[in-house]
This record gives sequence, structure tokens and C-alpha cells, in this order.
Amino acid sequence: MAPFVVLMVLPVLIGVISELHFRDTKNASLAAAVGSVLNVCLFVQILAPEGSWSWLAALLVSPLPVAFAVAAVFICHGRSNRHRRTDGQYRDP
Repeated sequence: MAPFVVLMVLPVLIGVISELHFRDTKNASLAAAVGSVLNVCLFVQILAPEGSWSWLAALLVSPLPVAFAVAAVFICHGRSNRHRRTDGQYRDP
């Protein structure tokens, strides 16, 4: 259960939180990518303190959490960012 949480659930939460915090796709995706890599490295060191996993192993598995985090940013940005007309009315894209 711990690998599922570390590799899939927490990166999605990091992506959603970074989108809600920054409200800008460029900054939020950068923060989500860096945050998910740090998250994986930290949890690999915490969950395997005997040295069976190293930081290099964490970097090798980090593309999956980065992809989930950045995808969460893009999905949240697409759902929350509706196009507005100049007169304040919403329009469909």
C-alpha cells in the first residue's frame, strides 16, 4: 500500500495543491514536478532506512510521480479556468 500512496496518490495531491496555490500552469507544474521528486526521495529514505534503496533508485522511479503530478496540474487548470468574455459573461471554448 505504501508504494501506491508514494508513487500515485501523493503526487496527485501535490499537483492539485500546487495548482490551487499558484493558479499558473507554468509555476504550478514546476512546483509539482520538483515536489513530487523530493517526496519520492524523502519517502524512499524513510521507508527503507537500512539502505536497500538509495537516492539513485528514487530518481529512477521518479518519472511516474512527476507525470501524475503534472497531469493533475493540467487537469485542475483545465477544469477551473473558464474562458470569460470582456463583458463578464462565460462562453464555451
